[in-house]
Amino acid sequence: MNSWCRAGLRGAALVVVAYSCFSGGARAAGSQAAAPRALAAAPAVPNAPAALGVSSSVHAEDDGRIRVQLVARDQVDISSEISAKIASMPFRDGDAFRTGQTLVSLDCSLYLAQLHKAQAEAEAAAQLERVNERLSQLHSIGEVEVQQAQAKAKASAAEVAYMQATVRKCSISAPFDGRVVKRSASAQQFTEPGKSLLTIIDTSHLELKMIVPSKWLVWLKPGHALTVSVDEVGKSYSAKVVRIGARVDPVTQTVDVTAALSAHTPELLPGMSGWARFADPGR
Repeated sequence: MNSWCRAGLRGAALVVVAYSCFSGGARAAGSQAAAPRALAAAPAVPNAPAALGVSSSVHAEDDGRIRVQLVARDQVDISSEISAKIASMPFRDGDAFRTGQTLVSLDCSLYLAQLHKAQAEAEAAAQLERVNERLSQLHSIGEVEVQQAQAKAKASAAEVAYMQATVRKCSISAPFDGRVVKRSASAQQFTEPGKSLLTIIDTSHLELKMIVPSKWLVWLKPGHALTVSVDEVGKSYSAKVVRIGARVDPVTQTVDVTAALSAHTPELLPGMSGWARFADPGR
């Protein structure tokens, strides 16, 4: 191959290399220029980590709602104050009752017999006291006998009062309108003092328990109105704050708040829950 041909081939190779470098550089430059556009068009990622300057935490109170739970104002364990056999227990789990209805009746035949005996002894002691006072007026007996008769009459009267109080404990009445949560005994069973027989709750006065941020104390006061949406029934009810806790939790910076429903709500039960929204929060 002559020198002219070799020079032509080298020239052609230089042209190919130059073209490749130029086109590759253009592609690189084009990629670099397209990168900012791609980043700018990319959508923001939700719940981005804090390292990117986006907070992923959402506070429960940001939407003005607070989780609440319905509780009974009173819950009582009914027990006997005396040892006796249970005569009847008419109410079972879930049954409703009214104030004054008999929840438990005890077989008190033995206590009634003791009461009748005490009453008879008291009558005899009272009669002896009257006779001794009459004899004392006639100077037939001394003052000592009169004082002894008086003391015996007082002791007999006290025994009657004690037995009457004992007999009154043979029947246990409902202290409020409510329902039976748990029945722990049955009729014909012997019960001891202090042993739980029934657990009852006051369903006529339900309260709302909630925990709110302590910073709300700036505007939240007793009497503040709120609306409660109960999950189990799918309804909303009006309520008002009645009590605010006596201390702030130093760790969570929260405080207990109690509210009361404004109307009678027989369809609601203790243990139900929902959300509360306060009227004019922050004012």
